[in-house]
Amino acid sequence: MVSSALASRVTLLALLSATTFYCFYKSRCLKLASQKFAVSARNPKLIYITQTGTCKTLAHRLHKLLASKGLVIDLIDVKDYEPEDLSKESLVLIVASTWEDGKPPPKAKFFADWIEESANDFRVGSLLLNKLKYAVFGVGSGAYGESFDVVAKGISKRLKALGANEVLPLREGDVDGGRLGKEVDAWGEKLIGILKGVVQENGVIACGKLDDESDAEFVDESDDEDLEESEEELGVVDLEDIAGKGPSRNSKNVAQVNGVKTDGKKEMVTPVIRANLVKQGYKIIGTHSGVKLCRWTKAQLRGRGGCYKHSFYGIESHRCMEATPSLACANKCVFCWRHHTNPVGKSWQWKMDDPVEIVNTALDLHTKMIKQMKGVPGVLEERLAEGLLPRHCALSLVGEPIMYPEINTLIDELHQRRISTFLVTNAQFPEKIKSLKPITQLYVSVDAATRDSLKAVDRPLFGDFWERFLDSLTSLNEKHQRTVYRLTLVKGWNAEDVDGYFKLVSLGKPDFIEIKGVTYCGSTATSKLTMENVPWHADVKAFSEAMALRSEGEYEVACEHEHSCCVLLAKVDKFKIDGQWFTWIDYEKFHNLVASGEPFKSSDYMAPTPPWAVYGAVEGGFDPKYVRYRKERNHKSKCQST
Repeated sequence: MVSSALASRVTLLALLSATTFYCFYKSRCLKLASQKFAVSARNPKLIYITQTGTCKTLAHRLHKLLASKGLVIDLIDVKDYEPEDLSKESLVLIVASTWEDGKPPPKAKFFADWIEESANDFRVGSLLLNKLKYAVFGVGSGAYGESFDVVAKGISKRLKALGANEVLPLREGDVDGGRLGKEVDAWGEKLIGILKGVVQENGVIACGKLDDESDAEFVDESDDEDLEESEEELGVVDLEDIAGKGPSRNSKNVAQVNGVKTDGKKEMVTPVIRANLVKQGYKIIGTHSGVKLCRWTKAQLRGRGGCYKHSFYGIESHRCMEATPSLACANKCVFCWRHHTNPVGKSWQWKMDDPVEIVNTALDLHTKMIKQMKGVPGVLEERLAEGLLPRHCALSLVGEPIMYPEINTLIDELHQRRISTFLVTNAQFPEKIKSLKPITQLYVSVDAATRDSLKAVDRPLFGDFWERFLDSLTSLNEKHQRTVYRLTLVKGWNAEDVDGYFKLVSLGKPDFIEIKGVTYCGSTATSKLTMENVPWHADVKAFSEAMALRSEGEYEVACEHEHSCCVLLAKVDKFKIDGQWFTWIDYEKFHNLVASGEPFKSSDYMAPTPPWAVYGAVEGGFDPKYVRYRKERNHKSKCQST
């Protein structure tokens, strides 16, 4: 009886113990499950750091790609993110740009500073972010040298120092490579591959399975070779893939052309750059030059008037060839009307074509484009015949023509054919200005009045850009031929500082000052200008009159071209004789002076300005012998004589 009671007690005790253990086990499982849900319920983040909008565009592209695979990730602007929340995150993806002097964009300063300060604070420790998985895609320009992608590199390095685990190596995207969109797609596919094994609960990514070993099979760089080869075959680039395509990382330094080895230098015009520029109407010459038919050339062929150079200097727009021997530039101006589809560089680093061949090919392509105008409604037979014999060359198409090492030989070749030369430089190569042979008219772009505003507007590659700029202006003063400051006014950027601009005038003492309102070419990933930044002609006139007043009689407003929103100031003592302006050019006399080999100056080949081109004339700078063509708001159009 006793043994039976003891057995019953033991059985009851065992049952109670089993029940207790089971309840403890279940409560522990529920706690673990709730903890897991608490972690998983916080969506991974895709944070973008942007200034001009490129990284925002790329982040949206990446977000769309990830979403197409069912991955739920929050897309966040860095200015809206609290960096202290990084310790609560499971996965963070960052698309980061580098702005001026290797610094982050202003909106990302707090975020970047917090990470840097935390990484450098010994009190924080190296385990603060040990539960965080991350990956960084950098966006910058390789042309900036040591500053290239430093923000992305810094963020990646400091997150790792704080204990975070990198699931995919840093990708250094280069806007000058022309394939950012494709690069971010490839990077995103690797991320998707890594996340394939990740558990999803209720549509939320749970990052518990992202261990360090999972990276290995997805970081093989040999995968990129197929991607780059396929893009070479396509030869196209998405709209957000700004700038030109750079050489493949796997390509060799020594190229072959027609089976013959070159000097090892790469070609400036790659297949993707070529595709971009051809799409915009350029005819590419060799490996680094281009020519394009100007809309004013087409207009004057149809008897519809010429450009401002016709009004100011007497060129025949239908006989003007717009070209450049260098598609590369040393600036990334906010108002660039080519949307930075051309390459950039601080020195000549490409294969170089023969200057005579460049001129021959440019003339051939130009005349072919003129011939294609035959049969276009309104084209005048007389003008078409004249257009086949170009008399002027505007070396201002795109890029920085003065960078071309054989620019003097090219100019000689044009002059020997009695073709006048109008060359524009961006004031970053003073030594080139000094060594430049006499040309018909030399322009320097003066895009801002102060160091800070020039840096913001031109976004130059050179660290000593301001010193180069001032030296370029000073070098202009040493030239004896016609010189011009060209000011492009952008409301909200550079259109207010009259005194600052006039201080610069005292350095170069140019013959003329062209003041023009910026041309709106649409907003892009590289430029966020809007119509609000475009001044009216009245604004340009007011600025010009203020400049003339500030000069205290040294300059006066001489001409205007209302259609182009452009005004010309000229030196009174040189170009105003007995009340008559002499801003036009005697081109035949210029060529005779060049051919003589003797020194000459700008006043030796000036010609009188016609009354209709003079500032304040009722014609507004439009030649009355042509018929003005106006478009109405409903896109119908009418012709009227002026």
